[in-house]
Amino acid sequence: MNIETVQRWVASVILIHVGSVPAVTLAVYSIGVAGTDYGKGVGLWIMSGVIGLLTVAGVLAIFRRSVLSLWLIAGILPTAITGFYVL
Repeated sequence: MNIETVQRWVASVILIHVGSVPAVTLAVYSIGVAGTDYGKGVGLWIMSGVIGLLTVAGVLAIFRRSVLSLWLIAGILPTAITGFYVL
């Protein structure tokens, strides 16, 4: 296997971990916050979607793929799932 391929995979796994943990945490935390302060809960919920989208876009950029892809759906998945509880 080419060293550049290994480097891309390692960088993408690190980015997925670093980006998905805050995205999922904010999405889940926004459920509890929305119960007491709706505006703050929605704000956290939107930030989780932005972080998820940026994470997936970063992984696509690492692999030199088009940033406009159906894979962006994976970035907003935590936000979409928790949206039923926040809204």
